[in-house]
Amino acid sequence: MRKPELLAPAGDLEKLQAAVLYGADAVYLGGSSFSLRARAGNFGPEEMRRGIEFAHRHGVAVYVAVNIFAHQSDLRQLPAYLRAVREAGADALIVADPGVLALAREVVPDLPVHLSTQANTTNSRAVRFWAGQGVRRVVLARELSLDEIREIRRENHVELEVFVHGAMCMAYSGRCLLSNYLTGRDANRGDCAQACRWRYALCEEKRPGEYLPVFEDERGSYILSSRDLCLLPYLPQLMAAGVDSLKIEGRVKSVHYVATVVAVYRQAIDSCWRDPAAFRVLPRWLEELGKVSNRDYTSGFLPGGDPGAQHHALENIYRRPYTFVGLVREFEARYGRALVQQRNPFACGQELEVLLPDGTVRDFQLAVMYDAATGERIEAAPHPCQKVWMEVPFELPPFSLLRRAVQQV
Repeated sequence: MRKPELLAPAGDLEKLQAAVLYGADAVYLGGSSFSLRARAGNFGPEEMRRGIEFAHRHGVAVYVAVNIFAHQSDLRQLPAYLRAVREAGADALIVADPGVLALAREVVPDLPVHLSTQANTTNSRAVRFWAGQGVRRVVLARELSLDEIREIRRENHVELEVFVHGAMCMAYSGRCLLSNYLTGRDANRGDCAQACRWRYALCEEKRPGEYLPVFEDERGSYILSSRDLCLLPYLPQLMAAGVDSLKIEGRVKSVHYVATVVAVYRQAIDSCWRDPAAFRVLPRWLEELGKVSNRDYTSGFLPGGDPGAQHHALENIYRRPYTFVGLVREFEARYGRALVQQRNPFACGQELEVLLPDGTVRDFQLAVMYDAATGERIEAAPHPCQKVWMEVPFELPPFSLLRRAVQQV
């Protein structure tokens, strides 16, 4: 049994920094091309270099996703891009397409390759096949049960990675045609429109225009949209099964989401590693996971049996919604004040909650703040990305996150 890596999403440089500071062992990101998250902020060449340097300074590995299903035009541009990724200092590539894998082995043979979950690897022989093609790590399909993961581990020595948290696709391991068919945006080339999360109604063939609603909750009907994955209760079993890396989904999620989820899983993995037999999911971890955007949680296929029924243990997750309002950029201890970049409106007199990079949660009432540009005292910060100095009763390290309960709007 080995302590698994905590692998976090990095949709842009700011999210990479947050993932690193909140406890990730490794991050994965995409460049401006060839990644399955084309609508994320992503990384240009200079940003990628800076991000990798930042991560490496903190002892964190960086994997670059090149996991599109390539067309002919992509193959002509890929060699130069792969060399640039290697020069930037990446620790591994994440690929799905056999052609891209073969090209990577030719162009950058010294750069390790991880096989994306998009390759739909669901059995031990497939893992063995990919290992024979030079793959160092296989990201297993989300459709596997714990028993299947154990069996694959017993029959293979290649590294295994498993998704433990985040959004899931209604298509098998994410191979979806819905977005391309409805919008012309190809999910398999990184441009998913998330059409499965739109609202749909049922229409009977002989009653055109007569729509029969499918009720789900007060927000609408999402009959093609999966619940979000949360495998926090299964960390001991995943560790015992010999999984090498535990992966969080979310390159298009907010910096607040990344920091919060990484902080929870960092604490949980460390706790489980210290004493797997005594491991229990703490209420405060569930409370934190309930403060970020989610579509209710499920343990998916991991327990085996009916995946639609595997969510009951997670239904007590805290549901008090919070709004992410600011990111701490600096702290001046001698003045007891923090420089905060606004992300959503907040005002004096409000109770603010703070998530610190070590996972600690504290709160205070905001009493005094000043506009950073003019030095004038202000009562509210309504402008996007406005920078303000605020007086706080305790130290707030850079990248601390401020949020408020939505009732205080």
